[in-house]
Amino acid sequence: MTSQENAPEAVIGRAGSYEKGVARRQEILDRAIEVFRERGAGGTSLRSIAQSIGVSHAALLHYFDSREQLLVAVYERAEGQRDTSGDAAESALDVLVKAAMINVGVPGMVELYTSLVAASLAAEGTPSNEFFSARFARIRDELTQRLTAEQAAGRLRGDVEPADMAALLIAASDGLQIQWLLEPSVQLERTLETFSILLAPTS
Repeated sequence: MTSQENAPEAVIGRAGSYEKGVARRQEILDRAIEVFRERGAGGTSLRSIAQSIGVSHAALLHYFDSREQLLVAVYERAEGQRDTSGDAAESALDVLVKAAMINVGVPGMVELYTSLVAASLAAEGTPSNEFFSARFARIRDELTQRLTAEQAAGRLRGDVEPADMAALLIAASDGLQIQWLLEPSVQLERTLETFSILLAPTS
């Protein structure tokens, strides 16, 4: 659950035709983020979400066609407000651990992420399917680049394929965060950092 460094901002739903409309959309998303942090996003209709954030149902429909589209936009907006990309000197594992710890420190965001990823599997072409397919591809690419550089510098064992390891690291991070949701005593940071031993150069 990392964010992509220097990724172009996705516009989910309608951005608004003028500056005032763009600002209004961002205001709606910021209010929705706070509501979901407090109450979660499960089992709520678009109409009830509108009521919770203090806008009309018509106002939400002006920017978003569906509850799913709104929730994806909320997640994208919340993630964009957090710096999880890491600088160029950080290892792929450092970036992943940092992002995971930021995620679990924001109430409701891991739950929202998990529910949206599950929804993305239901059908192709849905808002969550398109968003998370592109997002996973970007994150795999960014981690692969970091791992390739580490391998060339002798900081990563040479008998692993960087692209395969990038996919495995993402899977481990997401899976551990789901376990943490079910059992908060799971040592997320410590467990992820075990990869530093597994990926150390062989003598």
